[in-house]
Amino acid sequence: MITLVLGGNKSGKSDFALELAARSGHPMLFIATGKARDLEFRAQINRHRLDRGPETTVFEVDRDLPRALINAKPDFPTVLVDSLDYWLFSIREAECEQASVEEFLDTLRNWDGPDLVLVSCETGLGPLPAGSAIRAFVRSLGALNQETARLADAVHLVAAGLPLTLKKG
Repeated sequence: MITLVLGGNKSGKSDFALELAARSGHPMLFIATGKARDLEFRAQINRHRLDRGPETTVFEVDRDLPRALINAKPDFPTVLVDSLDYWLFSIREAECEQASVEEFLDTLRNWDGPDLVLVSCETGLGPLPAGSAIRAFVRSLGALNQETARLADAVHLVAAGLPLTLKKG
């Protein structure tokens, strides 16, 4: 089963996704896509590591998310990816967006593996960004979220720590 959890920054989406993944009671692989680019974000990543606990295996991935998902299949009954927006930022920065997104979506289309929980920032709820680079990123993330939601069995939107089910699986 593929579940997508959307929400804004600090909405509670990651905590909700962890709850969903933990419900299985099975060992979980946490695939982290965020790379610390400043001290504040590095501290946030360290806090998240402590919150997850020792029973959760963590794998950090930069751009090759599809391969990380495929490699996780035989060893973990539950996989959580946090988050697609950071992954998209990394592949855009490396100028390999189109091929990487297609490979990721193909992985989802053919997913027959463990329960998969994907986290992503919902985009476009605020004002239109002033810069063209940010607008392009918002368009790309919106398209990625829409296609991922179409392929997912369940989709939730989290706002102010409250989950709203958009699609039931």
